Formats: sequence, C-alpha cells, structure tokens
Amino acid sequence: MLGALLLTAPLLILNPLRGTAHEVKVSGDIGGTLHIEPNDNPIAGTSSLAWFALNRRGGQPVRLSDCNCSLAVYAQPRRPGDSPIQQPSLTAKAVEGRSGVPSANLTFPRAGAYDLVLKGQPVTSGDFSAFELRFSVTVAQ
Repeated sequence: MLGALLLTAPLLILNPLRGTAHEVKVSGDIGGTLHIEPNDNPIAGTSSLAWFALNRRGGQPVRLSDCNCSLAVYAQPRRPGDSPIQQPSLTAKAVEGRSGVPSANLTFPRAGAYDLVLKGQPVTSGDFSAFELRFSVTVAQ
C-alpha cells in the first residue's frame, strides 16, 4: 500500500485529478490515469480522444516513444477468452503541457460499460517494468 502511495503521489502533484473521475491505476512501477475528451464523457457513435498520463515511480513521465504500448477495448460484460472490440493504434500527442502522451481515437458502438486495457513494455530494457492498466468506462447514449 505504501508503495502505491509513493508512486501515485507524484502523479497527483504533476497531473492533478479533475474531480473523482480520474482514478490512478498502478501496475508495478507505473501509474496511469485515463482521460477521455471531451470532459470524460464519451458518447456512443461519436469519436473521442482517449489519452493516458503515465508516470514511473518518482514521477518521471512515460512517453509513447519510451514504451511498446498497446490498447484493447472490451465490451462489458466480459467473459474469459472474449476478443477486444477494438485495438486502436496509439499515437503520441501533446496534452495539458505533456508531450509524447499515448493517445487513441475511440468510437464506442453503443451506450454501456467498457474496459480499456493498456499494456506496455519498455523500449529500453530495465527502464521500467512491463505493466497492464485496466480502466472502466461508461459510455452515454
């Protein structure tokens, strides 16, 4: 628990959360927060920009160029063995004063619950541990 607190504290300072919508997820020595534009309120059938503020333990940002990252989107309810409904390519964006932020344009097909799973491995061995972050998203009609 103390390790998670030490990892997420720099995220809160460097990337303040807007209300309770942004939950910090932690995997190994990586912490991340999902943001969806506009206003963290995706609408079914409309393209939304999803981006991930990622930080190493200690607060150093993880840029897309540092990470072999992939994103998978799953509809809920999800059963073991289900395939993702989308596996969008990630691109590097400049967002809220950060550069190289892993980002993807998503269009959710219908209202409901989804899981976004971001996996990553360091480009440079030993830079950080491989990670898997899972985020739940509710999409409006």
